[in-house]
Amino acid sequence: MKTVAYSIKPFEKEFLARANQKKHDITLISNPLGPDTLTYAAGKEAVIVFTSDEVSAPVMEKLAAMGIRFITTRSAGTDHIDTAAAARFGVKLANVPGQAPEALQEIADQTIKNLDRWQLNKCVGNACICAKDCRAVQSPTENNPANDH
Repeated sequence: MKTVAYSIKPFEKEFLARANQKKHDITLISNPLGPDTLTYAAGKEAVIVFTSDEVSAPVMEKLAAMGIRFITTRSAGTDHIDTAAAARFGVKLANVPGQAPEALQEIADQTIKNLDRWQLNKCVGNACICAKDCRAVQSPTENNPANDH
């Protein structure tokens, strides 16, 4: 999946590369996401963000218009994401639930796992923060179409 990761710190690069194992085409940039840096998302399907990124309704609208279908944050918190706007524009969301900020490899692993699941047209399970709240309808079967978002 073609992805851009915003607000990447030098120490995060190795963890993301190790977790990704060259499965996804990820562009890593140090700039935060905002109105002035939207162009980095051109031609991508997914965006990886952090708490310092602006994922407001206007930014979400422009990302969706550019073809962004997925946003995963490298944090458990989601206050920086306008989740209502994501739902309105059909953008699926995920986070890294229950990860301590210092657990860098685990955060990177969960971030890539979210991309992997979306690429397979599957729900990201407990990491889902979509408006559909698929966690409430999880079933033991992986192939449940209700979970595929």
